[in-house]
This record gives sequence, structure tokens and C-alpha cells, in this order.
Amino acid sequence: MDYALISAAYIAAAILFILCLGGLSGQESAKRAVWYGIAGMAMAVFATVLGEGVGYYPLIGIAIVAGSVLGWYLAKTVEMTSMPQLVAALHSFVGLAAVFIGINTHIVLGQVWPIIEVHDATGSLPPDYATLTGFAAIVAHKTLTEVAILKVETFLGVFIGAVTFTGSVIAFGKLAGKVDGKAKKLPGGHALNAVAAAASLLLLVLYMNGAGMWALLLMTLFALFIGYHLIMGIGGADMPVVVSMLNSYSGWAASAIGFSLGNDLLIVTGALVGSSGAILSYIMCKAMNRSFVSVILGGFGGTTGPAMEVTGEQIAIDAEGVAAALNDADSVIIIPGYGMAVAQAQQSVSELTRKLRAKGKKVRFAIHPVAGRLPGHMNVLLAEAKVPYDIVLEMDEINEDFPETDVAIVIGSNDIVNPAAQEDPNSPIAGMPVLECWKAKQVFVSKRGQGTGYSGIENPLFYKENTRMFYGDAKKSLDALLPMIE
Repeated sequence: MDYALISAAYIAAAILFILCLGGLSGQESAKRAVWYGIAGMAMAVFATVLGEGVGYYPLIGIAIVAGSVLGWYLAKTVEMTSMPQLVAALHSFVGLAAVFIGINTHIVLGQVWPIIEVHDATGSLPPDYATLTGFAAIVAHKTLTEVAILKVETFLGVFIGAVTFTGSVIAFGKLAGKVDGKAKKLPGGHALNAVAAAASLLLLVLYMNGAGMWALLLMTLFALFIGYHLIMGIGGADMPVVVSMLNSYSGWAASAIGFSLGNDLLIVTGALVGSSGAILSYIMCKAMNRSFVSVILGGFGGTTGPAMEVTGEQIAIDAEGVAAALNDADSVIIIPGYGMAVAQAQQSVSELTRKLRAKGKKVRFAIHPVAGRLPGHMNVLLAEAKVPYDIVLEMDEINEDFPETDVAIVIGSNDIVNPAAQEDPNSPIAGMPVLECWKAKQVFVSKRGQGTGYSGIENPLFYKENTRMFYGDAKKSLDALLPMIE
């Protein structure tokens, strides 16, 4: 394919990616935005495969078919409850790809180094250059200064990719319940990460001064450890921020490798993913009253002292009691959480909303920025259940309305409605802005049992005088409640 045509395809794909990101900021435009992204990626793959110097078409064809089939299968079979861990797993693939490409770049650089030396000494390329194709030909044509830049790009790409890989694997394990969700660090804490980072920096200096593959591989081991230890040091309550942060890391890894490969679209796409992920992480950190720097360093999610003792008892209520309160209420706020996703209760929630609104009641949804285990998790579920967009409000828009609300219904949420964030300075979520549902006249909490939930943090809300526990599977509980709404 002509170089100008490839450049035009790359520009068009980049524009489509930007339109995709812009459209994903709103529920109404999200579906159209996804199609922009699909079209942009198809165009990017097509232009890259048909680009100059690309070979092994049968192998590329097999990879495209296998990847497409696997993607289609995952899209059809993975439940929304498993989407956060799927996203984390996909981030790990990006990181691992960056590591492999970086190592391959070093190998190619070693193979063409004699040609580069001749080119630098004589100003002309030796006859051997004519036998090179693809990436090797690009590297062989570089000056010594450009080679030095390439080595830095390669080193950084491998470092970020390795951190992303192990960090994403641990995030997947925590989200899937295969790794303990509590914040854990090895003895030495941040000092271990600092030593590994300093050793990686020293290895970069050695690598730039002629050290071979051993320096690159040793740095990779240090980076793999940093990724593991960073994410192990983050508590389960903060995993939505972790997923967004790893998304940013994967983007920067892709961008660094784009520089190494000389692929403009990979540079732009990686920068878009990296910057958007970083911005989203920052927004969520502000929503949780966390320091963005502490997130990057993996230093949050732990406790600073003994937690406040929770007194009282949890008082249960049955479906008849909840129905009676809802029938008498004029205003209702529903707070969905991960428990709603696990029970797949969004359709029942939507039907409850429809029946209450048909009776003239004011029903709205309160969405915390980190509800669920993925940014926008609850918004997607409610949109899937066809809940009207205009009654789905963010925390800042609705928090002040709880004192004038008759009934607040919490469905499978814990940390985002935990008053300990305001009342207990030693709580792992101290200072985190939460939905102040306990200020409503009555609070009903739909919950499977009396456990502390995913993050393991006790919730005083469950013991307050105006709170009643509506025990049981969320979907079954709501289905039992629906016929009683007159």
C-alpha cells in the first residue's frame, strides 16, 4: 500500500479513536462511540497489515482469525460481573506484548549493528543492507544518535510493559477472588519498590553504555516485581482506580513501543489510552479523597490504627415491610452496587422503578464514581435494563437530597455508603466521599448476609436505627417485592 494512503488511514483511525473516547463520556452517545472505535481499529489493522515491509501473511491471518473468534466468544459469554477482571486480563496482554516487542527490538538491533557501524563510519550503507526488509531495514538505516534514542524507548517500553503485566495479573486475581483483596506488602514496603526502581535506572545507564541482553532481562525481572508489589499493596475497596490506572500504564507501554517500531498510529493510540486512563484515575482519586501519587506508588487501602468499634445489631425486615414503606413513600433513591451485578438484578430494579414511577413517586438512582469494580459499571447495567438516563445521577448531584428522601434502597453496596468514611479516622476509607444514604428517613439494605463484603470493612450503616436489612439474593428479594407494589 502506498505510504501516503497508509498515513491517511492512520489519521482517519486516530480521529475515529478520538470520537470514540468523546462519545463514551455520555450514556446516550456510548453505543455510537463503540462503533467509531470498531471502525477505527479495523482501519488501523488493515493499513498496518498492508504496509511496507510486512510479511508472514498466513501467520498474520491465523492470528487475526484466532483473535477475532476469541474476542467474539468472550463478548458473548463473559457476564458483566466478570467484566472488571476481563479488562484487567486484557491489560496484561498489552504489557506482555510490549515486553516481547522490546526484547525483539534489541535482538534486531544486535543483528544489524555491523551495518549501522559501517553506515556511521563511511556515510553509506553496505551491500548487506539490500537484503534487509521490514523493521530490520528501518533500524539499520538509523544513525548512532537515533539508535541511542531507540534503546531508551525500548528500555522504557519493556519496563512499563512488565509493570503492567504483573500488576494486571494481580488485579485480575483480586477481582476474581483468587487473590486476597486486602492490601499486603512484603517487609520493607515502599523501600523494596524504590530499590527495584533505582536498580532499573542503573541498568538503563549500563544498557546505554554497551551492556547486552542481560541488562534488559534483569530490568524486566525488577519491573515484574514492581508491578506485583504495587498492586498487592492496594486494598480491594480501591480496585476500580487500579483498573483505570493499569489502563493508563498499558497505553504508555503501547506508545513507547510505537516509538520503537516507528508506528505513528501506535504512538497516538497509546497516548490517548494513557492520558485518558490517567485522567480517569485522577478523577476517581478525587472522588475517593485519595492522593494520585499514593495510587501510583501503591500506598493506599490500609489502616492507620484500630478501627472504631461498631455497636448495636442488624435488624431484618421482610418483603411486606419494604413494600409497605415504598407504597407510603413519595421519594425514593436507589443505590446500586456490585451485589446487584452479581445477582443480575438490574432488570428487577428497572421493573421496580417503573412501577413506583407509575404510581407518581419520585424515583432516582445515586451512582458513586467507584461503584462496582469498574468505572461506569453501574451505569452500564442500568442502561442495559433500560433505566431512563435522566434519573441516574452522580454522587455530587444527589447527595444533598437524602435528608428530604423518604426511602433509600441500597442494593449490594458497602464502602460507597459507609459512614465510617466520615466518622472513623482509622478506617481504610477515612475521608472518602460517600453517598450519605443514612440521612434518609428510612434505609433498606439488600444484602446476602451479615458479612463485611469484598473489601472486608465493617459498615456502621447496617446498625443504625433507621436501617433495616433486607436479607437474601437481590434478584429474588426484589422479585418477591414487586407484586406487593400496589
